[in-house]
Amino acid sequence: MAHAFDISPEKRASRVSFIWRQLFVTPPPVSSDEVNLTGRTALVTGATGGIGLEITRQLLGLGCKVIMGVRDERKGEPVRQVLIQEGNLDDDMVQVWKLDLSSYQSIIAFAANAKNLDNLNIAILNAGIYKVSEAFSPTGYEEGIQINYLSNIFLLISLLPIIKKNAPAGETGHICLVSSDTAAWAKFEERTTTPLLPAFKKPMKTWDMGERYGTSKLLGQLFLTALSKRVSSVTLSCANPGLCGGGSDLAREAKGILRFAHKLQCLVLSQTCAVGARTIVHSVTTLHRQAHGHYVEGDKIQPMAPIVSQDEGNELAERLYEETLEELSFAGVREIIEGVSD
Repeated sequence: MAHAFDISPEKRASRVSFIWRQLFVTPPPVSSDEVNLTGRTALVTGATGGIGLEITRQLLGLGCKVIMGVRDERKGEPVRQVLIQEGNLDDDMVQVWKLDLSSYQSIIAFAANAKNLDNLNIAILNAGIYKVSEAFSPTGYEEGIQINYLSNIFLLISLLPIIKKNAPAGETGHICLVSSDTAAWAKFEERTTTPLLPAFKKPMKTWDMGERYGTSKLLGQLFLTALSKRVSSVTLSCANPGLCGGGSDLAREAKGILRFAHKLQCLVLSQTCAVGARTIVHSVTTLHRQAHGHYVEGDKIQPMAPIVSQDEGNELAERLYEETLEELSFAGVREIIEGVSD
């Protein structure tokens, strides 16, 4: 459904608007007086630190049980214990499940286990990487594209029938893909290649980690736009927490001058992870159905990257959608989508 915005996609995507939001716009927290998630369960990936941990805290504060999807269960368990203790929660309010987005088999196993749940109706796909140096996954794709785009989309599709089945009466479940301002800044030069996805198996002429990260997030926006036109039985949104410091380890690989530059940027511009997490929580609670097929910043629906709403973006979204389903055809993703479509 089209949404009327009070700002153009181009203006929202400007660096000036980004700086303004970072310095002067603070979304309100979601209070337990307006939202009660008792009896519901949410999956949060990348939940052991940073924004993912704060999303988990805030959902728990609204009465929601949380499954933390983590690469290393040994790191997840101490975090779980802290959350249980600080919230004085029952032990079963937080669970730790293994989920390694670098492995399709891990995603398949996770989804198979999740089928046994009868109340998983929220999923927040927050896990991602920011690669300082270029590297390629066993699938042949650059690691950032593999993790941030292909693996997250595979997980999203795998969860569709589960989230649909467990929707509360008269409502839909919700899957939120965490996005980024950088999607709007990506040059996305690969968009002129046909087919599109194989371009990400080739080394960049000059490695640009910001460009590659932004492109991986832009691909997510394009795919979600195409998917949301076909699936309405599950609410699908993407949300941008903004630049967050004080716990976020997205740039954990950075060293030397790069690490210094990142820390300086965070010192000047970043909001806390707790503030950034509010946007994600608003997306799946106060906005919920309004956010279907849309992008959330703060507590409002905002334009996606400018290209998404352009004619070129519409064509790219459809092409990317078809190529992605073909790439993931080994898991029957097209049939999964058809099974939840209206």
